Amino acid sequence: MDETTPPEHLNPLQRFGRDVREVRLARKLTQKHLANSTGYSDGYVSKVESGTLLPRPSKKFAKGCDVAFGTGKLFMGMLERIEEGDHPSWFVPYLNLEKKATRILDYSAILVMGLLQTEDYARAVFLSHHSQEASEAIEGKTAARVRRREIFEREKPPLLWSIMHESCLRTVMGSAEVMAGQLAYLLEAAASPHITLQVMPFAAGAPAASTRPFTVLRFDDSPAVLYTETRVGGRMYDSAQTVEAAIDDYDLLRAHALSPDASLDLIKTVLKEFQA
Repeated sequence: MDETTPPEHLNPLQRFGRDVREVRLARKLTQKHLANSTGYSDGYVSKVESGTLLPRPSKKFAKGCDVAFGTGKLFMGMLERIEEGDHPSWFVPYLNLEKKATRILDYSAILVMGLLQTEDYARAVFLSHHSQEASEAIEGKTAARVRRREIFEREKPPLLWSIMHESCLRTVMGSAEVMAGQLAYLLEAAASPHITLQVMPFAAGAPAASTRPFTVLRFDDSPAVLYTETRVGGRMYDSAQTVEAAIDDYDLLRAHALSPDASLDLIKTVLKEFQA
């Protein structure tokens, strides 16, 4: 990044790096001092300041900058806004609720739900939908999607119940190798006591309820919400009647899907096909 580049020509990572550098110099700190303060190497700091660290600086680094500079939560806030920029604006409200949910009920019709996607699978999804975007943008979106799994690292993670149509297992994203990695991850995820997977097999015929993917988020201290997506964006509903109807649909889907054990057996069978 050229130091004379006008701010309006910088991308978000470059602006973040320039601000880190300017505050560091104003505090009369060296890159080595900042590296020691944040727990990273000189090279890491250099890449941050040049805007070349991909996919982006870590939350730990941003927090370390705020501590070293005495800037409150300035850099943490900047990083959060960059991360939000990796998602469509209409998706951010859902993400904020997803982080607070205690139960997540999801039905996926064609693609594995975002919370359960591997990095390679997510990248393949974004490449297929955003083929004209720069690689940096694709990597940012990919990293942001994978970071959503951090909710399972909470002291009390949410309970996730995912029903996916068999199409999700067989629709090739990227390559057979990418699909094998994705299915292997599903088996790994299903071992968690907080995650239950069911598959709606082709043999079950038409789904017993809605054929469109949807997600219901439940909370301890507030009403549940329904989230659906269309070609032009996502929409959330908090009407009790609408949410209850979606839960009824989910119960029908759950009843007609394979049992969790049989679902894992099917995933293992399809995995072997991709590994062949």
